[in-house]
Amino acid sequence: MGFVKEFATFLYENEIVKFGDYTLASGKKSPYYVDLRLIPSHPHQFRKMIKYLQNDIAEQIGLESFSSLVSVPTGGLVIASALAIEMVKPLIYVRSKPKDYGTTKSIEGIFHKEMKVLMIDDVATTGGSVVNAIKILKEEDIRITDAYVIVNRMEGADKALEQYGVTLHSVIDIMQVTEALFQQSLIDDAVLAKVTKQISDSK
Repeated sequence: MGFVKEFATFLYENEIVKFGDYTLASGKKSPYYVDLRLIPSHPHQFRKMIKYLQNDIAEQIGLESFSSLVSVPTGGLVIASALAIEMVKPLIYVRSKPKDYGTTKSIEGIFHKEMKVLMIDDVATTGGSVVNAIKILKEEDIRITDAYVIVNRMEGADKALEQYGVTLHSVIDIMQVTEALFQQSLIDDAVLAKVTKQISDSK
């Protein structure tokens, strides 16, 4: 079994991806829910995911094409921290809003102008939180051309990041998850149809 199929099954069996009727933080309705915050509670799968992500980054863009990882709290930061340790790469992170005390910084960690970074986040839906971080990075003349997420919900994030010259990569997208589960008869065609419609309605 390939990693993508195995990973999709793991997400489903551990209720990290659930199917039903959900309301997202944005108020939008969804036929499924993704909670990647549960993955670190499964250390073997978490480590396997991090190693897969590391290898994919090495193959797709090369480990020498960036000098630091960057993330956004909190979901992405847990993943980026583990990845930074495996890669032995520096890590910085962008706050959604600056601290209103102390240094009042938006970016935490050591950075400099023209530094090349790779964005890491957990889930991409519309790409809003990553776009916000990209804007802050660009204001500091930090260079970013690529972003990686674990799950791409395929609801506009690719296009949103494209407008800022950033390519979105993912370990798995929701269609791959759904199709892998359908092929194993873990979900029925009605669920598959609902997820397919959710994606097409978002385009």
